[in-house]
Amino acid sequence: MSLGQDGPPTRTRLPESPGGSGVPARRPARSSRSLVTVVGVVVLLIAAIAFVNRGGDHGGGTAGSGNGDRAAGGGTAPQPTAATGTRPVDGKSAGIPTGYSRTDQGAQSAAANYAVALGSDGMFAPDRRHAIVAAIHAPDVVGRLQADLDRAYSPNFLQNVGLNQDGSVPAGYTFVSRTIPVGSKVTELSGSRATVEVWCTGLVGLAGEGSTKPVTQTWFTITEQLTWAGGDWKIESSGQKEGPAPVNGDNRAASADEIANAVEGYGGFTYAR
Repeated sequence: MSLGQDGPPTRTRLPESPGGSGVPARRPARSSRSLVTVVGVVVLLIAAIAFVNRGGDHGGGTAGSGNGDRAAGGGTAPQPTAATGTRPVDGKSAGIPTGYSRTDQGAQSAAANYAVALGSDGMFAPDRRHAIVAAIHAPDVVGRLQADLDRAYSPNFLQNVGLNQDGSVPAGYTFVSRTIPVGSKVTELSGSRATVEVWCTGLVGLAGEGSTKPVTQTWFTITEQLTWAGGDWKIESSGQKEGPAPVNGDNRAASADEIANAVEGYGGFTYAR
């Protein structure tokens, strides 16, 4: 797909093999609102640390979805919510889909899948976190980012979210941390750099009998500054803001066992623009 081809700002979800985090966990006595706040701090911390690695202005001009359509006044013309139908990648690195095309479609697919990785429960385990960060970030930011994140995910912090000091999950519980992209759009595309916004919802909490931190839902938008490095899109920096969040529905809250079984029984997706 060329940069000049039409492509609206969302994506298709392609199912992968089932698998879920399914690791047991326990948590200290805190309200669900406290849990959302704590985990929100984690994601914002990741974004803030990545932001300090940002190397200034990322190129001239802005591009919407890369098709050159412009609205009056110079902005990007609105486009319908539809998928390109282009499969994003065939390979993976550290379990994360990688190897995207150097197009707006490829940048959006990369940003969506990278958001999923950064919001996963793997970020709470040192070895897995190191593999995730190295796989999806530009080489020149990885070293400092790894060190900063190791300090951020301290034993005290892990205990505050209900995990053991080494990031493992106490017996009898399932720790849930999932990010689910809802839509994406390119706001800038210039040569080897792209800026992509990914609108997401997230699930986070500890599922299990007697858990004081039930799994809750959050809504946020991640902005990723991507650079073309080593034949693939990589994150150079990122940031996050709340929402947009819809009005809560009247769904019955599932039991701890139902949530734990769902997490263990339903796998994730590879996201494609």
